[in-house]
Amino acid sequence: MSNQAKQQHNNILLAVAGFVIVVAIVALIGFLALDRTPAEIQGEIEVEEYRVSGKVPGRILRLCVKEGDTVKAGDVLAVIEAPEVDAKMSQAQSAVDAASALEQMAKNGARKETIQSAAQLLEQAKSGLELAEKSYNRVKQLYEEEVVSAQKFDEAEAMYKSAQAQVKAAQSQYDMAVRGARAEEKRAASATVGQARGAVQEVSSYLRETVQVAQMDGEVTDVYPKVGELVGTGTPIMSIAMMDDAWATFNIREDQLKNVKIGSEIKVSIPALEREVTMKVYYIKDKGSFASWKATKANGQYDQKTFEVKARPTEKIDGIRPGMSVILKSK
Repeated sequence: MSNQAKQQHNNILLAVAGFVIVVAIVALIGFLALDRTPAEIQGEIEVEEYRVSGKVPGRILRLCVKEGDTVKAGDVLAVIEAPEVDAKMSQAQSAVDAASALEQMAKNGARKETIQSAAQLLEQAKSGLELAEKSYNRVKQLYEEEVVSAQKFDEAEAMYKSAQAQVKAAQSQYDMAVRGARAEEKRAASATVGQARGAVQEVSSYLRETVQVAQMDGEVTDVYPKVGELVGTGTPIMSIAMMDDAWATFNIREDQLKNVKIGSEIKVSIPALEREVTMKVYYIKDKGSFASWKATKANGQYDQKTFEVKARPTEKIDGIRPGMSVILKSK
């Protein structure tokens, strides 16, 4: 082989070797430059809240707390002025007093004066019967002797029967006065008292609603009305966040759900607190077709849906607040 041919052959080998080296260097650079850091998924801290509202309309008389205050269950939060409810309580109490008096009267029976009056009427009726009986017997004897007419005999007999009826009526009045009210009347009087007391209990429940108290421990986040403003039935007065019941919510694509399962523990960081904490997943649910999703059909794969994931801290975290960002690194 000539020197020129050898030189040309060496040049070709050098070119091929250079090309291979360049490809290797580019591949190495691409491999090193490839982003191998985990994807960061940002979530948010949320807490349970409940709204305080009353059953009765009225005017805000006093607000006992302000936004940012910590309250315990049973603490007084607000006082509502409702004069209409006070008036209804007076009416209901008066109805109880009246019903109780009627019940007592039914249980005690007639007064002594009423019984004495009935006894006198009975004695008077008996005296009338005795006189009518004597007159009847005399007229009857004379009628049998044909001394008086049949008309006189009929009149005497009618008077005698009328006197008998009057004695029976007077006796019934006397017995009724002695026995007092019937059992049915006593039960009716007792039922009326129970109904009136039920009305008092109902109004009392409304009165309790004029003083709003905290149902659970928490922190006052919003106070809506001002002192002196009118509030209607069910109108929210304030919102209270239960800070001890906090969780993190993430929106995660299904291709990032590999290591996120119900009951699994995940490591997250809270930038505002500059710390990493452990949380336990307790809720996973797809957000539906209307939510964010990533189309991948163009690459011959599938559409990736987004799932809502919730996780609670495994231990109490001091300083945690709703709205704080939470970072989850997807492997």
